[in-house]
Amino acid sequence: MILSALASLSLALLLGGMAFFAAVVAPLVFTRLPPEWAGRFIRQLFPVYYLWLIATAGIAALALAPGRPVDALAMALVAALTIWLRQGLMPRINRLSDAAQAGDAAAKPRFDRAHRLSVLLNFAQLVLAAAVLLRGVDPLS
Repeated sequence: MILSALASLSLALLLGGMAFFAAVVAPLVFTRLPPEWAGRFIRQLFPVYYLWLIATAGIAALALAPGRPVDALAMALVAALTIWLRQGLMPRINRLSDAAQAGDAAAKPRFDRAHRLSVLLNFAQLVLAAAVLLRGVDPLS
């Protein structure tokens, strides 16, 4: 019972954080701040955002492991992918953005591809977290 509640809470916090960032934070930052400030702010925010995802997905994975091992594996995958996004892809995106702003014409399409990949992977993580959360909802209760 306690693990189930912990899993549900972690999943809700994971999903809520992802949805809030995508629907509220990112659009506000890029519509309300000058472009040079928006980029700097987002660069500071993303590492914290990714730590939130790693922590909540990791806790959910541990809480789900005894009773729902497939769902636990899915959340462990979300956490592991987020580690790669934070430590691998995000620094690459930042370097490409800097190069594009410095006038490197070849960096812009590479930045666009890397950014699209990060958005796609983040969306896939959101869908996976929602599916795991909904699988745990008992329709008869």
